[in-house]
Amino acid sequence: MIAEGLEKKPLNHIASKIAETGFNCVRFTWATFMFTRPDYYNLKVSDSLDKYNLTAAKTGIAKNNPGILSMRILELHKAVVDELGRNNLMVVLDNHVSRPDWCCGDDDGNGFFGDANFDPTEWLQGLTAVARAYKGNSAVVGMSMRNELRGKRQNETEWYKYMQEGATTIHKESPDFLVIISGLSYDTNLGFLRTKPLPLNLNNKLVYEAHWYTFGISADRWTAQTNNLCAVVTKMARDNYLFLTTGDNPFPLFLSEFGIDQRGVNEAENRYITCLLAEVAEKDIDWALWTFQGSYMLRQGTVNLEEYFGVMDVNWDGPRNPDLKSNHPTYYIIFHPQSGQCLQIGKANNVFLANCKTATRWDQHQDGGPIKLAGSPRCLTVAGDGGAACVSNDCSGNGSKWKFVSSSGLQLGAQNGQGKYLCLEKNNSNSTVIVSKKCLCVGDNLDDLATCAENPLVQWFKLVPVNV
Repeated sequence: MIAEGLEKKPLNHIASKIAETGFNCVRFTWATFMFTRPDYYNLKVSDSLDKYNLTAAKTGIAKNNPGILSMRILELHKAVVDELGRNNLMVVLDNHVSRPDWCCGDDDGNGFFGDANFDPTEWLQGLTAVARAYKGNSAVVGMSMRNELRGKRQNETEWYKYMQEGATTIHKESPDFLVIISGLSYDTNLGFLRTKPLPLNLNNKLVYEAHWYTFGISADRWTAQTNNLCAVVTKMARDNYLFLTTGDNPFPLFLSEFGIDQRGVNEAENRYITCLLAEVAEKDIDWALWTFQGSYMLRQGTVNLEEYFGVMDVNWDGPRNPDLKSNHPTYYIIFHPQSGQCLQIGKANNVFLANCKTATRWDQHQDGGPIKLAGSPRCLTVAGDGGAACVSNDCSGNGSKWKFVSSSGLQLGAQNGQGKYLCLEKNNSNSTVIVSKKCLCVGDNLDDLATCAENPLVQWFKLVPVNV
């Protein structure tokens, strides 16, 4: 119930650091009981810390935020929201759980309507209380009705019933708020909306949210079947929630959780996040990275637990990973999701990776056709195996006809003079040069190999439509 990091740094420092890091919005959690039960909302911060013998955290807050210890839980929650607003940060208020606890598990009592700690009537009371408490607060742009619905009790019938009741409750109390609706199975499934839309409009204030992690997928699959697995999980995301942004009646989509170990030490997670970035780069979605906090005062019985998924380091001094970087298309850039950089053409017509803000512009590409420079007759051309890719005036030869050669849809290949397909590849970890080399993890027929010990991420490229 107490925002993390207050024992490490002053509140205004944390808020300014969020903005300084490049974020413009905070998904700030709250528990239902904080707003519905007096023994929670009347609790003082100091008493809450004493309840769990968090002596070091209490000492740290006294040093960094001396006025906070005497606040009640709800006073602190509002103080955090207000400070975020003073730093020009938007706030989405996320009903994360009912009973304050670490989330989530199938049988934690917080998963679905009717669970031990999830009474629908009390939940609606909480939504009303929060919408009323923050009505007119310029920092708050929306409310997320519930995080990660889950468990054995989950079903579509009650989902439709209570999502409509919750959305109407928020909109009635605070009609300016965006109302953010989550799906089933830990926010991974909204696919049922394809055949049965939610009969709500709310004056265009309705937003859907989803979570995309790699939990439950073995690391071996990511390292042995990278292309195929990326294709599989991308299709799942498209089928279950990304489809909402397209079609005759699209809705805004908020990818409200995704993330990896920010140290970069988990190869499977690195491949997953690269696959995710390649897919969402061209999607008009909003997103929230899990997570900003570098540590927890108390999590699942452990004091001062380090959060390796956190942007900040354990002492909240700076980013855990200094390399973390955070529409009507008129042209395209070629994005290399592994590096986060984009193709640029040099003075000698060579091709290299650089900051996407200065990326070379390209015309729209048809699979099997040339990739032309925007406003120019020149196009991207393959070289010999290991040779540097370039741009040339020959846009009719096979060396300039690029096609996607794996199921991931991310490896661009063209034929050399011997009719063999070569793929664009970042030359090595210490170079930004783009070369053309044998396509990784695909056979001569361009089908995915059943298993592959090589890492194809160096050959993943995506043409992304942009207009800035």
